[in-house]
Amino acid sequence: MSRAFVKEQDDAIEPVLERPVSPHPNYVTERGLAQIEEALAHAQSDHAKAQAADDREATASAARELHYWQQRRASAQLIPPPPDNETVHFGSTVTIERNDGRRQTWRIVGEDEADPAHGTLSYVSPVARALTGRKAGEVVQAGNSEAEIIAIE
Repeated sequence: MSRAFVKEQDDAIEPVLERPVSPHPNYVTERGLAQIEEALAHAQSDHAKAQAADDREATASAARELHYWQQRRASAQLIPPPPDNETVHFGSTVTIERNDGRRQTWRIVGEDEADPAHGTLSYVSPVARALTGRKAGEVVQAGNSEAEIIAIE
């Protein structure tokens, strides 16, 4: 059959794929939990607006975000602040000094809260894994070089 005789569906919507959810436990700091709740509220609002506007494409996209944040909120495990500054824990702020003299400071947080450019590392990142459980003065592998832990807060 010729394509000329096939009716195109003008209102066909591309399927929206689900956002992948991490297989790791969803550990969060108090700030991370607040960010998830804020993202969830925003997603609920966007979804309601898209439905009210009868915009099927926007509704599908908003539903994707809403589903993701609902899952992240439901699986969130609030981790209390670190019990001490002797050892690096989830929630610790750690300063390292690299072999070339550069100092970097990061707070170890949950995956949704992580933003290395703004000083937060996911607890599942290689550098955070290398730091966790260590003490000030210890040398760890940080990326392609070694670094000494200078401070733990």
